[in-house]
Amino acid sequence: MANFPFQRLQAELSGLIARTPGGQRLPSEPELAKQMGVSRATLREAMRSFETQGRIRRRQGAGTFVVGQVPVIDSGLEVLESLETMAHRMNLSITVSNLQVEKLLAAQEHANALNVPLDTPLTRVRRVMQADGRPVAYLVDLLSEKILRAENLPESFGGSVLDYLLGRGEPLTGSRAAISAIGATADVAKALEIQRGDVLLHFSSQLYNANGAVVDYSLTYFIPGYFNFHVVRRVGNGNS
Repeated sequence: MANFPFQRLQAELSGLIARTPGGQRLPSEPELAKQMGVSRATLREAMRSFETQGRIRRRQGAGTFVVGQVPVIDSGLEVLESLETMAHRMNLSITVSNLQVEKLLAAQEHANALNVPLDTPLTRVRRVMQADGRPVAYLVDLLSEKILRAENLPESFGGSVLDYLLGRGEPLTGSRAAISAIGATADVAKALEIQRGDVLLHFSSQLYNANGAVVDYSLTYFIPGYFNFHVVRRVGNGNS
């Protein structure tokens, strides 16, 4: 019975969210906590589950907004493909915003991930992917300047470094990704228009070419609720 009040709070919040049109702002946190008869800390904890589901979105300095019904990008992870390719297959519109292409020298983390010497000249590509005008993912790619120079990225760049490399004939063979749930850092939260510490699905990936060399080190941050990733697995043989 100890969890009943919290479950009731979540049920009441779920009803409020369902009754509120998409794009409309919910009452302020102090007002809503008073209305529900709970502390702001308890309210914040209950609201976080709806953020994870993609039903609401908090915007720094603006408040909490109800997210209207949005298409979910559904994809298996067995084949490496870009967000643009996934969206195109589902007839969804994905756009890129806040594109930043810059030069930097490899810090230790980057050098380790790309298997290059410290201070190797790199190109970093950062951008936000949007669905229906809403930020849904933040992507960061780091590549050696030998692979990609900042000034060589075409104006027609659609947001996918993977598609760009494939389009120019780069012999890519596969990728290794570490997948985790993390709290948004300040810079990622700002880019995605969410609160610092909000839960995100995080992919840290290395892209390999036919020689086994790391071509691209990428960090992708997905807002839960907009993506449904799955893996098809075969039953293992205990004798193998």
